[in-house]
Amino acid sequence: MNETTNLKVTKSSRQGQDDGRVIGLVVAASTNNVIGKNNHLVWNLPNDLKFFKNTTWGFPVIMGRKTFAEVNKPLPGRINIVITRKADWKAEGAIAAPDLEDAIHKAAETNAKQIFIIGGGEIYKQSMPIADLIYLTRVHAVVDGDTFFPVIDENIWELISNEDFPTDEKHAYAYSFQVWKKK
Repeated sequence: MNETTNLKVTKSSRQGQDDGRVIGLVVAASTNNVIGKNNHLVWNLPNDLKFFKNTTWGFPVIMGRKTFAEVNKPLPGRINIVITRKADWKAEGAIAAPDLEDAIHKAAETNAKQIFIIGGGEIYKQSMPIADLIYLTRVHAVVDGDTFFPVIDENIWELISNEDFPTDEKHAYAYSFQVWKKK
């Protein structure tokens, strides 16, 4: 199993001594791994938003510039780190980073015990090899989209928690809160 390390990141792995810090991906994805379409979420699940807020509150969050633009403001109660190739990009309440490695370094400087990566699709793809946990809201539907979460390889990841919820007046789709841990 890949335990947490000092967050020195290469393109495919973290290296260094164990410092107890955890990198977690937080995502809502459909059965066919869609996470968005045209830079927007494709569902409204109020309990997922509460889960997201409760999970990430007080911790640094790392996201791509398009994800930040969709959120349209810094997430309160969190240090917002935005990965962008635009050297002159600035937004009030956000810290810019040119790549994932720099973003994780900036998050590690906060001394938080957990760092959350919150999208989008390309950032998740880059982050899978270095992540320790995946906090997945699995939306039980096949939907159309253009942005996807990577397939979770069950040879690498183990499902350690699953809680199912049916559709109701506020949730058009059944969903599950899942936690996956790297083996």
